[in-house]
Amino acid sequence: MKSGSARGAAACRRIRLAARCRLASSIRRGLGNPYWLEEEAPKRVQARHDGRVDVAIVGAGITGCSAALRLAEAGLSVRVYDQRGVAEGASGRNGGFALRGGATRYDIARETYGRDRALALWQWTERALDRIESLAGDSLVRVGSLRLAADEEEREHIRLEYDAMREDGIAAEWIDDLPAQLSSFQGAIDHPGDGSLQPARFVRRLAARAAEAGAEIREHDRVDDVASLDATHVVVATDGYGHGLVPELADAIWPTRGQVIVSEPLDRVLYDRPHYARQGFDYWQQLPNRRLVLGGFRDVSIMDELTDVEEMTPVIQASLERFMGELIGEPPRISHRWAGIFGLTQDMLPLVGRVPGRDGHWIAGGYSGHGNVLGFACGELVADAILGDTSSPQLELFDPARFS
Repeated sequence: MKSGSARGAAACRRIRLAARCRLASSIRRGLGNPYWLEEEAPKRVQARHDGRVDVAIVGAGITGCSAALRLAEAGLSVRVYDQRGVAEGASGRNGGFALRGGATRYDIARETYGRDRALALWQWTERALDRIESLAGDSLVRVGSLRLAADEEEREHIRLEYDAMREDGIAAEWIDDLPAQLSSFQGAIDHPGDGSLQPARFVRRLAARAAEAGAEIREHDRVDDVASLDATHVVVATDGYGHGLVPELADAIWPTRGQVIVSEPLDRVLYDRPHYARQGFDYWQQLPNRRLVLGGFRDVSIMDELTDVEEMTPVIQASLERFMGELIGEPPRISHRWAGIFGLTQDMLPLVGRVPGRDGHWIAGGYSGHGNVLGFACGELVADAILGDTSSPQLELFDPARFS
């Protein structure tokens, strides 16, 4: 006869097995449709161009649509290709954060690029977010964000970041007195200028504006060879997708998988702005309808997540569920799960500019998980370069030739 402790252990194993089975079943049932993409896309003008165009863009996400709008408004003929629909790649599969700055901590950016360049990059993204706000309507709410310290070590790190920001006049506040639901964290930086974005809604609106300006948008039209496109200029704007479209830079942008879950609406508001912790490995926000969106935990299986395979994995989904339960104080009821691919670079800076050795070929991507603001800004940046404006210092900082 089994002892009471043995029976208890066996019961726990059965419970854990049942939970894993429920998780695997929910993944198989197709909960992999991103919450952001459930809204009906706005109707667009169906522009068409015959024959050769001035610019062909591969990727109808935030970068491609941003570039298309800028170029079409300047009078160029533009054709955008995407193997899926508008915003159905990374632009519809992220956590909905609209953050200023780059992917590198600000104090480290100062040490790496120099103070002037780091500050110029920050201010450039501030202007980009203001521009997004001018176009987004109800897709964007400027509620700020909280960068949390998960332990004493991270507290020391982000305190250095905060001090560097204050030295350079960047608006930020240090918070020690956190609310009860954040009592396990060791302080935070409050970024008042950041925002919460419904990314698919915004990008679809960008696409509609670009089409009104004359851009042709070809959805469900896969491009396997950019040399086959009949255009004077070609822009590859696929971030972590389309790996291999630019072989010369295939090792410069690493496809990386991110996974996200969304809860059913909660009965109370716990989080009033985007939150992120553990150097950005965990990130969450509560939407106006009280759903909680949570992503991250790729460091649980970090080598497996360096992939362009867009599928959910039980180990990370289980970690997300467990942490969501801690965040809300009860077992979560999950309504949506998904995975998406973003582009990671070795120096955490994007690649924007001419493809080395390829006349008329351009790239914009590699946002290292910060694509909502950087992706928009880099779309305009590459468009301006095609139009002949190469005055932005970001073009030198983001030059793809640094990896060639």
